[in-house]
Amino acid sequence: MFKPMLVAGVLLTLGACSQPFNEYLLQPAAEVPPPAPASTANPSPQVARGQYLVGLLGCGSCHSNGALTGKPNLRQLLAGSDTGIAWSNPLYDRNPAIVFPSNLTPDMETGLGRWSVQEIVKMLETGAGRHGQNIWVMPWPSYQYIAPEDATAIAVYLKSLPALQHKVPADVPRGQPASAPFIHIGIYHSK
Repeated sequence: MFKPMLVAGVLLTLGACSQPFNEYLLQPAAEVPPPAPASTANPSPQVARGQYLVGLLGCGSCHSNGALTGKPNLRQLLAGSDTGIAWSNPLYDRNPAIVFPSNLTPDMETGLGRWSVQEIVKMLETGAGRHGQNIWVMPWPSYQYIAPEDATAIAVYLKSLPALQHKVPADVPRGQPASAPFIHIGIYHSK
């Protein structure tokens, strides 16, 4: 059973990341803009607001291929990641549970194409996926107080993106070996 340590431990862990990762985090945001809507000719104010918020919240930092390893593929912005995230301590957990950030583009097979705007808003506010499953790595607790109009703007923007087909690896349950690369974030210990 995992037991979380103090938030300070998480912050210390994030602060101790490798130098290349820290340099990536300190790069100006203008170098990796959020993707443009499918129709860039005069996007609606709501879509423009959503694009701004997605960039501000850093959604592409996890949901873009290569971003977690400091080498974002700018052609796959928000199309999901082939690198997973384990919220664990590698010193204690040899085979942690791993989540692969999903494709946020409106692709019908691999992305949010079948999601309604309301389902995306609910996910942002509650951390519950379309079928009720908990999305445990995404920082939804920070988003639960987002203004309803901002959550809707994010959802409308995501639905306006060009659909990019990109199937991410399946999540890995704890205790199972991973067949795709992943990073550890946070510190948890097991007993």
